[in-house]
Amino acid sequence: MNIFSQQAFEKQIVLTALKVAIVVGTILNLINQWNSIIGLDFERISIFKMLLTYCVPYLVSTYSAVKAM
Repeated sequence: MNIFSQQAFEKQIVLTALKVAIVVGTILNLINQWNSIIGLDFERISIFKMLLTYCVPYLVSTYSAVKAM
């Protein structure tokens, strides 16, 4: 697990995972909360779901990159 953790925090892996998370997370947030985002209905936008939608692609990208090494 220690080697996995070290590799997961390498600069190149983190940067790539962040890029993937921004693109994929934004697309998924638009799909999942389109009406609330476009309508600027801030009461219906779930911040927790929005953050989680960015975390999942980050973690998947990081895990995939480390396993590929």
